[in-house]
Amino acid sequence: QVQLVESGGGLVQAGDSLRLSCAASGRTLTSYTMGWFRQAPGKEREFVASISPSSNTYYTDSVKGRFTIANNNAKNRVYLQMNSLKPEDTAVYYCAVAFLLSRLRGGSADYWGQGTQVTVSS
Repeated sequence: QVQLVESGGGLVQAGDSLRLSCAASGRTLTSYTMGWFRQAPGKEREFVASISPSSNTYYTDSVKGRFTIANNNAKNRVYLQMNSLKPEDTAVYYCAVAFLLSRLRGGSADYWGQGTQVTVSS
């Protein structure tokens, strides 16, 4: 069983930055793709970014150039650096892990974190 714990959310103003962190425990994840999703009030959960075991990254179009995903060498932490935040980035952000990249890109995951709230005021 894998436990994912997010941290780093908060209330910021438009244009500010935040860095989300996700700590994974329970098993070795060096072969897993790690990623971030978000869910805004009244909307479906959406894919935000992912990083593969070979460090290939993918981003949804709305965050390209503003968000950066990274992980540590041990592959037990994943980060999401969010710059130039906009009010439309307001959501609960979830860390997710999947053995197959296609699962994350398709909106599914093998393991989920509990989420961290990000609120961007205008």
